[in-house]
Amino acid sequence: MTGFIQISTTLPERPQADEISRQLIDQRLAACVQVSGPQGSHYRWQGKIEHSEEWLLTAKARAEDFAAVAESIRRLHPYEVPEIIAVEIAAVSADYQRWLVDATDREQGATR
Repeated sequence: MTGFIQISTTLPERPQADEISRQLIDQRLAACVQVSGPQGSHYRWQGKIEHSEEWLLTAKARAEDFAAVAESIRRLHPYEVPEIIAVEIAAVSADYQRWLVDATDREQGATR
């Protein structure tokens, strides 16, 4: 166990994905956020099968910060029910883990 998680969410527009990424990094809630896409997404919503193109955000964060990351995403997210899913990072290289610790150290304050 590393104490870190990888959180994913999807967004309909690239500018929204970039803004959430910036906010998570600026608040030191995430060490990094990758933005991938657009990708096709198929899902059931309000009784209908839907298809859309979305941008996938993948953020590395401290497990203890999941609630704060989820709240930050929810606050900026346009969806009524945004996907906010976390998986534990089971193993990580020592150098990368030191960087994760440093990049998410909120005692150092925001970068902006």
